[in-house]
This record gives sequence, C-alpha cells and structure tokens, in this order.
Amino acid sequence: MGEKTNYVLSFLEFSGFFAPVAFILFHIVRQFLFIPAVIVCLAGGLLFGSVFGSLYSLIGLTISSFLIYFLLKLFPSVHNRLHQIKLKWFGPYTNLTHGQIALLKLIPFMHYQLLSYCLLERNKNFQDYAVGSLYTNIPVVIFYTVFGQFFNSFTPTMAVIFLIALSVLIVVLREKFVVIKWKDFFKATS
Repeated sequence: MGEKTNYVLSFLEFSGFFAPVAFILFHIVRQFLFIPAVIVCLAGGLLFGSVFGSLYSLIGLTISSFLIYFLLKLFPSVHNRLHQIKLKWFGPYTNLTHGQIALLKLIPFMHYQLLSYCLLERNKNFQDYAVGSLYTNIPVVIFYTVFGQFFNSFTPTMAVIFLIALSVLIVVLREKFVVIKWKDFFKATS
C-alpha cells in the first residue's frame, strides 16, 4: 500500500500543470464516487501544501457545488429526495443559516449534497447560491487542508470534544425564530 501511495505522490509531483487540473476534476467527480470532501481536502494539503491545496480544493468544491445546483434544477427527483432527507434529519421548519451550513460541512460524516440543498433553499437564485457556496466552503477547505496533518494524532477524546464544540456552535448560530403556517400549527395540535 505504501509503495502505491508513494508512486501516486511522485507522479503528481512531477506532472506539472496536469496535477492541479486533475485534482480539481477529481473534486468534481468525487461526489459521484461517494468520496467525502474531507478526504480530498486532506489529500490536497498532502500533495500541494497548505496554500495551493486550499486554493485547489476551494476551486474544486465550489465547482462541485455549482454542479449540484444545476443537477437539482435539472432533476426534480433528486431535489425531492434531498428534501425528504432534510425533513427526516432536520424537521420541516428548520432553515439553516450560512454559519450553520459552514459548520456542518466541517463534520466529516455530514451529507454534503444535503447541505448544498439547504443552501439552495436559502438562496433561490444562482448568484446568491454561488456566493453562499463559496463562503461556506472556505472553512472546510482551510481547516482540513491546513490542519489535516494533525488528525492522525487525534485521540477519540479529542474527536468527541471537537464534535461537541461544533454542535454548540451550530446551536448558537441557529436562526432565532421559526415560521409555522397556520394550517400546519392547528393540524399538529388537533
């Protein structure tokens, strides 16, 4: 396994311009291969260093988010499926803020396309979605690219503390009011 990894790393080191383009394309394709974005960001830090790995990962994740936007507009069945997952995970009245989405993207096992769907619900037009997507991708890219080298040394206790801290921040950054339609309110109480 170590020999294969060294071969891939040496190939990417000496491939020049092709390596960043291949890495960005891999970011775009990774969502169809069910590879978490976190793993690809960690690999970007390992292959290209903190600065260029963050830049390439940000470009790849942002293009990937744009692709999700157009796929959700093009395929209503995927849109409906993500809506059902959102209802099951977050409930019918949850409207995640940009800060909550950015923090949820930091949790490695979160459904990335679901978070993009939540961002789409918040920003209906493409321009607002694109800006929101870029801003919510920045924390995950920087965190996992720059600090990826320390995750090998994380103990289970440190990982639990990290997840608890993220959970507290998600609650603090929540929207402070919920709008419930009149008919839904009385249907639930009767």
